[in-house]
Amino acid sequence: MTYLVVSSLAELHATVADHGALDLVTLINADTPVPRPPSIAADRHLFLGFNDIVEEIDGMTAPAVHHIDQLLEFGARWNREKPLAIHCFAGISRSTAAAYITATAINPDLDEQALAEELRRRAPSATPNARLVAFADDRLGRGGRMVDAIRSIGRGEEAYSGTPFILPLVL
Repeated sequence: MTYLVVSSLAELHATVADHGALDLVTLINADTPVPRPPSIAADRHLFLGFNDIVEEIDGMTAPAVHHIDQLLEFGARWNREKPLAIHCFAGISRSTAAAYITATAINPDLDEQALAEELRRRAPSATPNARLVAFADDRLGRGGRMVDAIRSIGRGEEAYSGTPFILPLVL
Protein backbone atom coordinates (compact mmCIF):
# COMPACT_ATOMS: atom_id res chain seq x y z
CA MET A 1 0.00 0.00 0.00
CA THR A 2 1.23 3.47 -0.84
CA TYR A 3 1.59 6.00 1.94
CA LEU A 4 2.90 9.41 2.90
CA VAL A 5 6.17 9.74 4.78
CA VAL A 6 6.95 12.87 6.79
CA SER A 7 10.33 14.13 7.95
CA SER A 8 12.42 17.11 8.88
CA LEU A 9 14.92 18.72 6.53
CA ALA A 10 17.76 17.04 8.45
CA GLU A 11 16.20 13.59 7.86
CA LEU A 12 15.05 14.27 4.29
CA HIS A 13 17.69 12.38 2.30
CA ALA A 14 17.66 9.32 4.58
CA THR A 15 13.85 9.23 4.63
CA VAL A 16 13.55 9.45 0.84
CA ALA A 17 16.17 6.70 0.41
CA ASP A 18 14.68 4.45 3.10
CA HIS A 19 11.20 4.61 1.58
CA GLY A 20 12.12 4.81 -2.12
CA ALA A 21 10.10 7.99 -2.60
CA LEU A 22 10.12 9.51 -6.08
CA ASP A 23 7.90 12.51 -5.27
CA LEU A 24 8.57 15.23 -2.72
CA VAL A 25 6.75 18.17 -1.14
CA THR A 26 8.88 20.80 0.61
CA LEU A 27 7.20 23.37 2.87
CA ILE A 28 9.87 25.70 4.20
CA ASN A 29 10.95 29.34 4.34
CA ALA A 30 11.50 30.50 0.76
CA ASP A 31 15.19 31.31 1.25
CA THR A 32 16.14 27.99 2.89
CA PRO A 33 18.37 25.90 0.63
CA VAL A 34 16.99 22.39 0.13
CA PRO A 35 19.28 20.06 -1.81
CA ARG A 36 16.93 17.72 -3.68
CA PRO A 37 17.63 14.01 -3.12
CA PRO A 38 19.06 12.38 -6.26
CA SER A 39 16.02 10.10 -6.71
CA ILE A 40 13.63 13.06 -6.98
CA ALA A 41 13.29 14.59 -10.45
CA ALA A 42 12.77 18.37 -10.55
CA ASP A 43 9.26 18.00 -11.97
CA ARG A 44 8.32 15.68 -9.10
CA HIS A 45 9.34 18.16 -6.39
CA LEU A 46 6.88 20.77 -5.13
CA PHE A 47 8.60 23.60 -3.24
CA LEU A 48 6.23 25.79 -1.21
CA GLY A 49 8.07 28.71 0.35
CA PHE A 50 6.46 30.31 3.40
CA ASN A 51 7.05 30.79 7.12
CA ASP A 52 5.54 28.55 9.77
CA ILE A 53 3.05 31.10 11.08
CA VAL A 54 -0.72 31.04 11.55
CA GLU A 55 -1.48 34.71 10.95
CA GLU A 56 -0.11 37.53 8.82
CA ILE A 57 3.09 39.06 10.27
CA ASP A 58 4.96 41.96 8.64
CA GLY A 59 8.14 40.82 6.95
CA MET A 60 7.10 37.16 6.86
CA THR A 61 5.30 35.06 4.27
CA ALA A 62 2.17 33.46 5.68
CA PRO A 63 0.69 30.27 4.25
CA ALA A 64 -1.93 31.21 1.65
CA VAL A 65 -4.76 29.58 -0.24
CA HIS A 66 -2.63 29.35 -3.37
CA HIS A 67 -0.18 27.14 -1.43
CA ILE A 68 -3.05 24.76 -0.62
CA ASP A 69 -4.15 24.79 -4.26
CA GLN A 70 -0.63 23.83 -5.36
CA LEU A 71 -0.44 21.08 -2.73
CA LEU A 72 -3.81 19.64 -3.74
CA GLU A 73 -2.89 19.71 -7.43
CA PHE A 74 0.46 18.03 -6.78
CA GLY A 75 -1.17 15.36 -4.60
CA ALA A 76 -3.75 14.64 -7.30
CA ARG A 77 -0.95 14.16 -9.89
CA TRP A 78 1.07 11.82 -7.64
CA ASN A 79 0.87 8.35 -9.23
CA ARG A 80 1.00 6.49 -5.88
CA GLU A 81 3.49 3.90 -7.16
CA LYS A 82 5.94 4.86 -4.40
CA PRO A 83 5.50 6.81 -1.15
CA LEU A 84 5.17 10.58 -1.28
CA ALA A 85 7.72 12.31 0.97
CA ILE A 86 6.67 15.52 2.70
CA HIS A 87 9.03 17.63 4.79
CA CYS A 88 9.46 21.00 6.43
CA PHE A 89 12.29 22.32 8.57
CA ALA A 90 11.49 20.42 11.76
CA GLY A 91 8.93 17.85 10.57
CA ILE A 92 6.44 19.11 13.17
CA SER A 93 4.05 21.75 11.80
CA ARG A 94 3.95 22.51 8.07
CA SER A 95 4.73 18.97 6.93
CA THR A 96 2.31 17.30 9.34
CA ALA A 97 -0.45 19.65 8.17
CA ALA A 98 0.42 18.91 4.53
CA ALA A 99 0.33 15.15 5.14
CA TYR A 100 -3.04 15.39 6.89
CA ILE A 101 -4.39 17.57 4.07
CA THR A 102 -3.02 15.35 1.31
CA ALA A 103 -4.41 12.18 2.87
CA THR A 104 -7.90 13.69 3.22
CA ALA A 105 -7.80 15.02 -0.34
CA ILE A 106 -6.69 11.69 -1.84
CA ASN A 107 -9.13 9.64 0.22
CA PRO A 108 -12.32 11.67 0.73
CA ASP A 109 -13.79 8.79 2.78
CA LEU A 110 -11.19 9.24 5.54
CA ASP A 111 -12.75 10.34 8.80
CA GLU A 112 -11.10 13.60 9.82
CA GLN A 113 -11.07 12.77 13.53
CA ALA A 114 -9.75 9.24 13.09
CA LEU A 115 -6.97 10.51 10.83
CA ALA A 116 -6.02 13.25 13.31
CA GLU A 117 -5.84 10.67 16.09
CA GLU A 118 -3.71 8.39 13.90
CA LEU A 119 -1.44 11.34 13.15
CA ARG A 120 -1.02 11.98 16.88
CA ARG A 121 -0.32 8.28 17.53
CA ARG A 122 2.39 8.15 14.87
CA ALA A 123 3.86 11.60 15.54
CA PRO A 124 3.68 12.65 19.21
CA SER A 125 5.37 15.99 18.43
CA ALA A 126 3.08 16.87 15.51
CA THR A 127 1.47 20.30 15.75
CA PRO A 128 -0.10 20.76 12.31
CA ASN A 129 -0.17 24.35 11.09
CA ALA A 130 -3.74 25.47 11.81
CA ARG A 131 -3.80 28.05 9.00
CA LEU A 132 -2.98 25.42 6.37
CA VAL A 133 -5.58 23.05 7.79
CA ALA A 134 -8.26 25.76 7.79
CA PHE A 135 -7.60 26.69 4.16
CA ALA A 136 -7.70 23.04 3.14
CA ASP A 137 -10.86 22.36 5.15
CA ASP A 138 -12.54 25.12 3.17
CA ARG A 139 -11.15 24.00 -0.21
CA LEU A 140 -12.13 20.38 0.41
CA GLY A 141 -15.60 21.25 1.68
CA ARG A 142 -15.08 19.50 5.02
CA GLY A 143 -17.32 21.90 6.93
CA GLY A 144 -14.84 22.62 9.74
CA ARG A 145 -14.31 18.93 10.57
CA MET A 146 -10.59 19.03 9.70
CA VAL A 147 -10.07 22.12 11.85
CA ASP A 148 -12.00 20.59 14.76
CA ALA A 149 -10.13 17.29 14.51
CA ILE A 150 -6.68 18.92 14.53
CA ARG A 151 -7.73 21.23 17.37
CA SER A 152 -8.88 18.17 19.36
CA ILE A 153 -5.45 16.51 19.31
CA GLY A 154 -3.85 19.67 20.70
CA ARG A 155 -0.26 20.76 20.59
CA GLY A 156 2.27 17.99 20.23
CA GLU A 157 5.07 17.16 22.62
CA GLU A 158 7.94 19.64 22.78
CA ALA A 159 10.67 18.74 20.30
CA TYR A 160 13.34 20.47 18.26
CA SER A 161 12.75 18.04 15.41
CA GLY A 162 10.13 15.40 14.73
CA THR A 163 10.92 11.77 14.08
CA PRO A 164 10.11 10.61 10.53
CA PHE A 165 6.81 8.76 10.33
CA ILE A 166 4.39 7.16 7.89
CA LEU A 167 0.82 8.36 7.47
CA PRO A 168 -1.41 5.84 5.66
CA LEU A 169 -4.01 6.84 3.09
CA VAL A 170 -6.46 4.24 4.43
CA LEU A 171 -7.23 3.57 8.10
